[in-house]
Amino acid sequence: MTFKDLNLAESLLQTLTAIGYSTPTEIQQKAIPHLIQGKDIFGCAQTGTGKTAAFALPILQHLSGKRHQGIRALVLAPTRELASQISENIAAYSKHTHITHTTIFGGVSQKNQEQALRKQVDILVATPGRLLDLLQQGVISLKTVEYFVLDEADRMLDMGFIRDIKKIIATLPVKKQTMFFSATVSPEIKELSNKILVNPIYVSVTPVSSAAPLIEQSLFYVDQQDKRSLLLHLLKQEGIENALVFTRTKRGANKVAKDLNKVGIKTEAIHGNKSQSARERALHDFKNKSLRVLVATDLASRGIDIDKLSHVINYEIPDVPETYVHRIGRTGRAGATGIAYSFCANDEKSNIKSIQKLIQKSIPVVSNHPYANAKLIIQNS
Repeated sequence: MTFKDLNLAESLLQTLTAIGYSTPTEIQQKAIPHLIQGKDIFGCAQTGTGKTAAFALPILQHLSGKRHQGIRALVLAPTRELASQISENIAAYSKHTHITHTTIFGGVSQKNQEQALRKQVDILVATPGRLLDLLQQGVISLKTVEYFVLDEADRMLDMGFIRDIKKIIATLPVKKQTMFFSATVSPEIKELSNKILVNPIYVSVTPVSSAAPLIEQSLFYVDQQDKRSLLLHLLKQEGIENALVFTRTKRGANKVAKDLNKVGIKTEAIHGNKSQSARERALHDFKNKSLRVLVATDLASRGIDIDKLSHVINYEIPDVPETYVHRIGRTGRAGATGIAYSFCANDEKSNIKSIQKLIQKSIPVVSNHPYANAKLIIQNS
């Protein structure tokens, strides 16, 4: 199947060809035809499956050729990183159209965002907190919205945005097309989707919370105090072109980045305490390969989209099994292969067991490394 088979406009097809898109992903194949027809949709798909194009291309097609004042499409995203990534993609897809868009999120001064909103904005990408602030201040109106996207809905609920989301939805017109995307389907997600979707089409790609099959996973049992040495040992290997390293805490991310920089491995940390400009600069440097390693907390795990990321390293094992899937999903994207390493200390054994239960497979153990904890390997063999 090609994008032409999805009944997209010729102008969009030319843009997709120019930016190197050839074959639509599964979520795009399943969602785009229904969205072009104006139907509401519930899409269950993990990150890295092409969701942004799945909802952005139909919206751009609907908006093309029609000029109206006011915001006509609203995309809600849980984090600043994801909002920025969505905005970046929309900019690429709409390059040869007259459709305008802007992005608003917290953590930065709202002055520039207010100035952008005074101009004609067709598509608004926003995080819930800052959007609600601007709504309550009367800076923005959503009365003209025709298309509404709730992306990473499960992440929104995990982050405690449910009240903000409900308040925002209450300001939207009753008549609109709604697109609801989530990587997992909990009772709370079902309840929320039932309230905002009208006769929706349900599409699902890949089993919920399963790891991408092209990701090669490896488990390293190691004492906590030896994790730094193990990380340095692995980064000396020629096969690690670039690596996204995950820690559980901001302090841990800063420490790992500091340790790597001390030995000449150019590294930056990215987390909620970093300024927006610092985060964007770190992501930019990582994407253009001037940074070899980026250390991130889980807040950033769904907003980082790096082409041809060779390795994800779980320096610390996440407490929530689904988080593991989202972390390693940063590699092995769009049909490419990827490698995920996980460092497991004694107090993280139960986390690994929960992860293996979720993904329904045992993660292969690497025992021939200089910092292997033989006792842990025997206990868990």
